[in-house]
Amino acid sequence: MRIESRVLPEQLPDLGDLPPLLTRLYAARGVRTARELDRSLRALLPWNLFKGIDRAVQVLRQALELRQSILIVGDFDCDGATASAVAVLGLRALGAARVDYLVPNRFEYGYGLTPEIVEVALQRQPDVLVTVDNGISSVEGVAAARAAGLRVVVTDHHLPGAQLPEADAIVNPSQPGCDFPSKAIAGVGVIFYVLMALRAALREDGWFSPARPEPNLGELLDLVALGTVADVVPLDANNRILVHQGLARIRAGRCRPGIRALLEVARRPAERLASTDLGFIIGPRLNAAGRLDDMSLGIECLLTDDEQAARDMAGELDSLNRDRKAIEQGMQQQALQMLDSASLQESELPFGLCLFDPQWHQGVIGILASRLKERYHRPVIAFADAGDGLIKGSARSVPGLHIRDALDSVAAANPGLISKFGGHAMAAGLSLPAAHFEAFCQAFDQEVRRQLSAEDLTGRLLCDGELAAEEFSLQLAAALRDAGPWGQHFPEPGFHGEFTLIQQRLVGERHLKLVLQPPGSAEVLDAIAFNVDTQVWPDPNIRRARLVYSLDVNEYRGRQSLQLMVRHLQAC
Repeated sequence: MRIESRVLPEQLPDLGDLPPLLTRLYAARGVRTARELDRSLRALLPWNLFKGIDRAVQVLRQALELRQSILIVGDFDCDGATASAVAVLGLRALGAARVDYLVPNRFEYGYGLTPEIVEVALQRQPDVLVTVDNGISSVEGVAAARAAGLRVVVTDHHLPGAQLPEADAIVNPSQPGCDFPSKAIAGVGVIFYVLMALRAALREDGWFSPARPEPNLGELLDLVALGTVADVVPLDANNRILVHQGLARIRAGRCRPGIRALLEVARRPAERLASTDLGFIIGPRLNAAGRLDDMSLGIECLLTDDEQAARDMAGELDSLNRDRKAIEQGMQQQALQMLDSASLQESELPFGLCLFDPQWHQGVIGILASRLKERYHRPVIAFADAGDGLIKGSARSVPGLHIRDALDSVAAANPGLISKFGGHAMAAGLSLPAAHFEAFCQAFDQEVRRQLSAEDLTGRLLCDGELAAEEFSLQLAAALRDAGPWGQHFPEPGFHGEFTLIQQRLVGERHLKLVLQPPGSAEVLDAIAFNVDTQVWPDPNIRRARLVYSLDVNEYRGRQSLQLMVRHLQAC
């Protein structure tokens, strides 16, 4: 593992009256102006930059005025669940008479607005279909809905294919001709913007009155923040505003009962919630419903106003998440055994790694691909049996390879090899005939080799340099925590250095508690490293170690103290 320092611009930007360390941290993450650090709602990009949003508002406004039935068609991940909840709650608050949602079961219908899902939707007798976090590739599904007399509004953030669906309106920053600058916005953010635009139009029409007061859509920002972080989209300036505002609501206790209940089952105090907790604590519990069962349970948990019902559903989601972990661990062991049995050195592995087992769980292959990517530092696609002679893959990539575009290149060079695919830069999904698996493995590896070198597949940790002895302080840890939100493409500050090891002991099964002494200091510090290699640690013979770490505020029985969160640990 290589440890490298982040590159700073030749000239640091003027970001106002900030401590020098924070200025360097922000500059290393691409911040160029103080305006990019404004986390107030007034700094949000305006909704009228979205192509198609006026037409979407027109369709929805008419549905509200005519008291028509609106059906939200969501996706079965956390972004899709939060987007579905935001759409339902927001439209109800704006005065929609009839709003319901439908989320495809991934094992029966697969992803998106398919013709089969349209058939299911027609049983609800809707007048308008609104897709959230999907739809941009649903050419056949939209056509089926339109043929049945429905109006269709597509809201999505995924990359479009060569052909766009012929919907009544499409709101997607990635569609051709859209000037909305934040291409990184999540699906939940897109529908939130549509609701803001709809509210503005209704306000102009005199829709609101004492009997029908104008809603505060800011009350939905806890859900927007959760979906944005859990979908691992880049936290650009606009997304940081959405996440910061949502976190502030959660910390203040002004969040949905379902979010509060999910934090309770995870034993995480809301007032100390960090942006990463949304992705690592709440997100997996919601996602477990879509991975193993039906995401409707997760959506209902987010929609309910009943505190006890929220607790009951959060308990079910927590149980599903424990099941998911057990399935994932078994699949990981199988994958590692596959690779061990091939007797390949890491340098001999394919550049693009593909694995398939007919017994693997469709809902968990994405997590498996992510774990293997982290272990082997290369793009990974894990496949599971999808029935009818097809296999379904979930892909995770590394910096330097746009995985959706790589699949597009493979498909273009090998017509008929892939049945369908879609996704983002770092994550994608695909289906192909099981008989094509070996040919696909070769074609994918060739494409990865065309784009990446062996050096690109070397694991590296980017850090923000070393801290001076006086910088190991509770005050700095608190300042760094408040300087976020941190996340994808805006990583939490991390530092490196050599330390003297005073004490080492295991807690739990694989977590290493440390007492450290920084160089040039008589002070000692607490630290913890999660999921260490227990064949190496603890080792009393190791007296010095190089650490990559972040500063953390640890709270125990009302007392705050500085703690280092160790990301990487190696003996000197």
